[in-house]
Amino acid sequence: MEIESHTDNLTRAAAGFAALGSEQRLTVLLALVRAGPAGLSIGALGEVTGVTGSTLTHHMKILAAAELVEQTRQGRSIICAAIAYERVRSLSHFLLTECCADADAPCPEHGHT
Repeated sequence: MEIESHTDNLTRAAAGFAALGSEQRLTVLLALVRAGPAGLSIGALGEVTGVTGSTLTHHMKILAAAELVEQTRQGRSIICAAIAYERVRSLSHFLLTECCADADAPCPEHGHT
């Protein structure tokens, strides 16, 4: 693995994990994942999660910057949707591909070194 590529991957993974590093943001993302591609209006998202107002706006900004969610205007409503199912999967994959990479013994979870 090239150093630059590894550094880029590490930076991107850190940003993704940082965005998920709040119980409220994780709750918001989970609600949007559960809602599916249609998403939820900002009001409905607040009702479902109990996170409202400027706090919800703040969390959505962080999740959007990490490319995990998007907000679109539909008439008078703002619709929030999870957009990065593959991104969430890649975050876990990022960690698991490194499993036991430096171990001398076979990995108990995967049977490889």
